[in-house]
Amino acid sequence: MKVETTVHLLRHGEVHNPEGVLYGRRDGFHLSELGRRMAQRVADTVADRDIVHVVASPLERAQETAAPVAAARGVEVGTDERIIESTNVFEGRTFADPGKVLSDPKVWRHLWNPFKPSWGEPYTEVAARMRAAVLDARREAEGHEAVLVSHQLPIWVARLSAEGRPFVHDPRQRRCTLCSLTSFHFTDGRLDRVTYSEPAGDLIPVRDKGATFSAGGAPEERRP
Repeated sequence: MKVETTVHLLRHGEVHNPEGVLYGRRDGFHLSELGRRMAQRVADTVADRDIVHVVASPLERAQETAAPVAAARGVEVGTDERIIESTNVFEGRTFADPGKVLSDPKVWRHLWNPFKPSWGEPYTEVAARMRAAVLDARREAEGHEAVLVSHQLPIWVARLSAEGRPFVHDPRQRRCTLCSLTSFHFTDGRLDRVTYSEPAGDLIPVRDKGATFSAGGAPEERRP
């Protein structure tokens, strides 16, 4: 009999950040009221799923997104440092006017290599730590489902790695909206397919949708 296990990578909900700071790994950035509604929507959506393991990044926004999901399933929220946000030299800066930031000669030395990338944690390192966390979650939830609450870049890089796609990409084209689920489906320990859905898609402000699916759009599925 085949053993099927699913590990869902859940991006956190909207953050209260009126000044548009690139908050990265900084403390003190919590979910907004809308972000809490998004997290509850996900919890309501997965309440009847066979989720036995919930883990979050140590950052507040991830922990707060995980809480209603764990409560819906009657499990505790664990913490995993490996699924934290990526480091970035621009952390703490305000990107209300990206052109102004990028026109500053002081930052040019960080922009020379988009393949690495030179402005932050190497994609290969992000992929490695995310892969290890996903595989550990698969083992913990063997035959059931797990949820890992993380951040957009780590989730997107984990998906690119799983599907054998290049890491270099346009951040505006990531299919990983607020409170979206990027789900890794394993059969007998082998990754079978990756699916993507947006349980809170109708709550996402238009400004944050980017190139992602519109609310109510069909889920996406890809096979490695």
